[in-house]
Amino acid sequence: MALAPYMEWAKTRPAVRWDLAISNVLGCSIGDLPGAADALALSGRNDSGYQPLLDAIARQYGVQPVQVTTAQGTSGANFLVYAALLTHGDDVLVESPGYDPLMGAARLLGVNVVQFERRDEDGFALDPERVRAAMTPRTKLIVVTSPHNPTSVVAHPGALRAIGECAAAASARVLVDEVYLDTTARPTPTSITLGDQFIVTSSLTKSYGLAGLRCGWILSSGGIAAQLRRARDVVDGTGSIVAERLSVLAFEHLDQLHARARTLLDTNMPLVHEFLRQRPELACPKPRGGTVIFPQLLQVGDTSRFAERLLTERDTAVVPGHFFQSPRHFRLGFSGPTDQLRGGLENVGAALDARAW
Repeated sequence: MALAPYMEWAKTRPAVRWDLAISNVLGCSIGDLPGAADALALSGRNDSGYQPLLDAIARQYGVQPVQVTTAQGTSGANFLVYAALLTHGDDVLVESPGYDPLMGAARLLGVNVVQFERRDEDGFALDPERVRAAMTPRTKLIVVTSPHNPTSVVAHPGALRAIGECAAAASARVLVDEVYLDTTARPTPTSITLGDQFIVTSSLTKSYGLAGLRCGWILSSGGIAAQLRRARDVVDGTGSIVAERLSVLAFEHLDQLHARARTLLDTNMPLVHEFLRQRPELACPKPRGGTVIFPQLLQVGDTSRFAERLLTERDTAVVPGHFFQSPRHFRLGFSGPTDQLRGGLENVGAALDARAW
């Protein structure tokens, strides 16, 4: 059985001309990162993280460098949290719909996965009472994404605070994956400010078009960070000094990279709004940020055939909702090139007109 079926599908599906299955901002070129060529070096000290990178991340979030642990992307960061804090037989609570590596990593470590719902009829909002009801005596970690993958819904701070209180009462922790946070239309504060029971993961991959650097990080209390670094000793030891030097340079130009991403998303989002307005077959909250939407195809129990026909007949990719435990939905990304989005939406619309399900 695959630990993360979505990831297996994403890596093995055919390449297509109209790719709306991706969720990361259009990748940068070397020219998009001034000074990149000069920053390349093949050696340097990064035993427990490259210090200039730890300092840059800490400045960005207003925390101390001792609270920062670097990792291989956000998935690597999440895995380190699991490996450091969970043991065989513990329970981890994970949202549904949810990103399947968040469940797969737990299963790989022998941890029990318990899911709580983020309901369609509630606009996929976080409901602290559903989290509370799902907790068990073995719950050690509660995992949420904000913006939510696959819907892009941003968690309300009040809901996160209430979940933090539930966790604190049970001596558990809350992991908030914020990899898409910097794609929101309005600045949104990080959850690390909500208390020591919170752990935040993120990276340069999704919001800045720098997936190739695999620069991820974890924000936590200093004590948790020490545990995370010892866990990394047996996972991958250290990061790539080449990537970490370039990541420091990225932080020096983060405002420029954010503006690049914001220009792209501000251009693309109105196309998505107009598409949804014209499609009565779909039910979907109007996106206000993020890089993806998660429409429900009304009167259809499973979008897998629809997605397969888009792929084979129209050279267009979307992600079937069953990968996120919601088969009536599909995930559609809008953070790629505008012409690709426009053509892809036309193809999705044509497939809907043809009732290709």
